Amino acid sequence: MNTRFVETFLTLARLGSFRATAAAMHATPAAISLRIKTLEAELGVELIERDAAEFQLTAHGERLLAHARSVVQATRSLQLAAQDETQVTKRLRLGVIETVVHSWLPDYIRMLNAEYKRIVVDLTVDSSAVLGPRLRAGELDLVIQVEETGEQEASIVSTLLASYPVRWIARNDLIPASRAKHVQTVLQKPVLTFGRGTAPQIAVEAIVEMLAKRAGVPLADTQVTCMPSVAVIVKLLRDGYGIAAVPALFVEPFLSSGELGQLQVRPLPPPIDVAMIYRDDADVGVLAASRVARSACDQYAKAMGRQLIERR
Repeated sequence: MNTRFVETFLTLARLGSFRATAAAMHATPAAISLRIKTLEAELGVELIERDAAEFQLTAHGERLLAHARSVVQATRSLQLAAQDETQVTKRLRLGVIETVVHSWLPDYIRMLNAEYKRIVVDLTVDSSAVLGPRLRAGELDLVIQVEETGEQEASIVSTLLASYPVRWIARNDLIPASRAKHVQTVLQKPVLTFGRGTAPQIAVEAIVEMLAKRAGVPLADTQVTCMPSVAVIVKLLRDGYGIAAVPALFVEPFLSSGELGQLQVRPLPPPIDVAMIYRDDADVGVLAASRVARSACDQYAKAMGRQLIERR
């Protein structure tokens, strides 16, 4: 069986158009149609509903999608294992969220360059809400973003990389000596969090509302401020503007020096789960980059884990 034809089936299922598939695979619509017919003949089943008014897979096509994906991914893994690292060439369109920029991205870029010198990175830093759709539109090859909730698209491969615990952080001189007053600080000071509409921001808003209700504080007297930049949040924290609900690893040096500290407020905001996603028809260069990304993230997590354990 020609695995290129299996890849064509996956791309056609994702794009839902012979013409779009032909453009994506640099072929003609007639060539794409022939590949699908040949694959159907080999499998002994029809994959496409040719009598339907709109593009539609048959029941057999739907059922075989996961198997086709496994075949293509196994083929890519075999190609990657057999290929000399120096021969893997790719202009990698990489999209990442700021959480990655402020943690293990520099290590990742260095490791990727050391292992695959012919992979050139075009970096985009943006929110998950922007990066995910750009990947699906074919504008990015590999995205590292906040893990998506709900049912995943069949054409997307998503792998959880890390989970970053979030804490209530403030400059030490703003933290009351009495833990009983820590909640008051959260309700009285501006609370800095991530961009509006993101999962962390929604969670922080809900927690502040709950704390205000428990304390009998009007919600209008509280303030949750959304910031698009982690660097700005850290700068405002250090300036004493307010408190922040962010992963402690972002401010670990300032926690260690005693400049910043943690408020003992419960509940804690949920952790930020970071996932790596790419399309199921990703090429060898993307798979190579994804493998290095997992390694870089794991090494960073181990190093940070040792530091955090020592702090406890």
